[in-house]
Amino acid sequence: MKRILVINPGATSTKIAIFDEETAIFEKTLEHQGTELNQFAKIIDQYPYRLDLILDELAKASIPLTSINAIVARGGLLKPLPGGTYAVNERMVEDLKKAERGEHASNIGAVIAYALSGQLRIPAFIVDPVSVDELEPVARISGLPDLPRVSLSHALNSKAVARNAAKEMGKRYEDVNLITAHLGTGVTVAAHKNGKMIDVNNAQDDGPFSPDRCGGLPASQLVKLCFSGKYDFSQLRRRMSGEGGMYAYLGTKDVRDAEKRAKEGDEAADLVLDALAYQVAKEIGSMAAVLEGQVDRIIITGGIAYSKRITEAIAARVKFIAPVVLAPGEAELRSLAAGALRVLQGEELSRTYSG
Repeated sequence: MKRILVINPGATSTKIAIFDEETAIFEKTLEHQGTELNQFAKIIDQYPYRLDLILDELAKASIPLTSINAIVARGGLLKPLPGGTYAVNERMVEDLKKAERGEHASNIGAVIAYALSGQLRIPAFIVDPVSVDELEPVARISGLPDLPRVSLSHALNSKAVARNAAKEMGKRYEDVNLITAHLGTGVTVAAHKNGKMIDVNNAQDDGPFSPDRCGGLPASQLVKLCFSGKYDFSQLRRRMSGEGGMYAYLGTKDVRDAEKRAKEGDEAADLVLDALAYQVAKEIGSMAAVLEGQVDRIIITGGIAYSKRITEAIAARVKFIAPVVLAPGEAELRSLAAGALRVLQGEELSRTYSG
């Protein structure tokens, strides 16, 4: 029996779990809603604080560290890499501490895992971080050499639901063509071909809008806005990611609230919800073209996939392409544990991060 400690740091919480192989025997969300994080200048500076909280919680739950066989953490903003399970090494930790690709709470996960693995002399892993880059060369061309398309996505959940869909079809992930649409705070739609995400929209730059992100914008109008004097750089970045999308139109980031307003006769809410489903469906159509129409399943996942209105509207537009499967939510802890377990059981080789 392999026991795995799973660590998933977020902006306002740290989720941890203990899995005995596929079975979760302990789960806990450690909230950081107060001012305790304000004392840290950089996100990576939170590392000792979060580590102490994790150790305290495991002690309270009477889970001895010596019973753990491996640690797996959510991967951070690393340099581009193929999907898979990676052994955490010193180079990875150095890159996450430098945060050259951006500050994000997920950067802390591998740092904590590496420290614990050294202490306990057990392996530490990350699985399918957001920087997974399996784009084909043709997908990198943007139309301007200065601005190549960059792969940053919800790779962990997208690949997990893709593997599950393939398994339900009695096939391997490497033997099917799939489209995943992750609908969460950001929206990423990916084309999976023979075990690789060969194209995906970057939720910060293009594709459908989301509850608080703009997605793709009219380029010439955006350039004019940049030089209008209405916003400085940080204000416009916040407007595009954090205050854009549905929030910019309706003043809410909660799809359930928007649906309630639409049912009560709010025409603006009704239109924006229709537009969200419309844009996701259009992106799915684009990925169907990437796969030359050879699509085995379309999978809608993420938190917004709980919305019957949104998923039915998307399915109505794309069901002619392939059967539509719903996988609502984000089973990140389970997906991380599964990635580590595949390596521990010899089903998959762990990869080495070289930077």
